[in-house]
Amino acid sequence: MKIALVQMDVAIGNPDENFKKAEAFLEEAMRQQPDLIILPEMWNTGYALEQAEQLADVNGERTKQLFSSFARKHHVYLIAGSILNQRTENKDITNTMYVFNRQGELVLTYDKIHLFRLMDEHTYLTAGHQLGLFDYHEHVTIGAMICYDLRFPQLSRTLVNKGAKVLVNTAQWPTARVDHWRSLLIARAIENQAFMIAVNRTGTSKDTEFPGHSMVIDPLGRILLETNNDEDIYYAEIDLQLVDEVRKQIPVMTDQRLDVY
Repeated sequence: MKIALVQMDVAIGNPDENFKKAEAFLEEAMRQQPDLIILPEMWNTGYALEQAEQLADVNGERTKQLFSSFARKHHVYLIAGSILNQRTENKDITNTMYVFNRQGELVLTYDKIHLFRLMDEHTYLTAGHQLGLFDYHEHVTIGAMICYDLRFPQLSRTLVNKGAKVLVNTAQWPTARVDHWRSLLIARAIENQAFMIAVNRTGTSKDTEFPGHSMVIDPLGRILLETNNDEDIYYAEIDLQLVDEVRKQIPVMTDQRLDVY
């Protein structure tokens, strides 16, 4: 499975510029013929939450149109990072991830469950209540998380207990806590014996620096890819069979005591 990680800077409060950049990155990524392309968190607007009602993608329609047609045209899976989204039926504004399969079909809509108070998400956004899981193919399920979700090991373990062999996190994680980012990603991979794929933004927004440091980690905790802070597309290949091999060698999933905890 070949993955393209789009590590991009985000122009805060400027959806037109961000959509133009995202589309260019998608086209560039296809030169390497990946199976899956992933964008970072809130790439359409950045954290311009004070302007959420004016800037949010209504029902994600602009995002769906771009990514669905692209996925269908190029026969590629797309995890559209996450976007600032507004639903017309209840006016809720959410931090929402969309996933499209090779036929351009929407296979996952995931609203961020854990809202990050330090970025005032809880003030402007509505939290999700559903897990993020989708089937990549018959034998591989992928579990999705967004940024702050990473700090809750219960979530990643629940995704794995429901079948995930790959965990994906899209983020706007700041440089100030990059050590936490690295440590938690490695821990989530090891404890869940799953591939951990994480795509972070880069650049500066409202005096907050973002380090990039997107990562791909295997089920043994080995780092297959760790980027610097450059805005670019990064590629990694993973052997999905390794998950089953590692879980047979050290049967953590079999030995967990769900009857006790």
